[in-house]
Amino acid sequence: MIQRIQSIFLFLASGACFGLFGADAADTAAPVANSELFADGSFTLLDDPVLMVLFALAGVVLFAGIFLFRQRPLQMKISLAAAALIVLGAGYGAFLWSSDSAAASASPDLGIALPVVALIFSLLARNYIRKDEKLVRSADRLR
Repeated sequence: MIQRIQSIFLFLASGACFGLFGADAADTAAPVANSELFADGSFTLLDDPVLMVLFALAGVVLFAGIFLFRQRPLQMKISLAAAALIVLGAGYGAFLWSSDSAAASASPDLGIALPVVALIFSLLARNYIRKDEKLVRSADRLR
C-alpha cells in the first residue's frame, strides 16, 4: 500500500534529491574569477550538468519507486539503484570541490548534507521494503 513507511522514506529521499536544486553546497565571501565552481560565489547543483542529471535521475527514480508498492522486489532494486546514483553524485561533487582552486576559501552550506540525507532515507526505505517482503512471504507460507 502507498501509505507504508517505506513510501514516506522514498518520498523524503526524493525530496532531498530535488532539494539540492535550490540549496547551495558551499559559499565563498566573494565571487572567485579563476574558479569554475565559485565564479558566482556559490557551488550549486546547477554548476555542473553531470551533477544535475545524476541527482535529478535519482529523485525521479525514488519518486517513481513509491508507486511500485505492488512489486516489492523491483522497488528494492530501484531504491538501491537510486542510492548508487546518489553516491556517484556525491563522489563526483566532492571531486569537483576538491579539484577547484577556491575550495579552501569556501564554507559548507546545507546542500552538503542533503545527499547524505537522501542516501540514508533511500537505504531505510530498502530495509523496510525487504522487511515487508519477508512478512508477505511468511504469510504466504502459512496458507
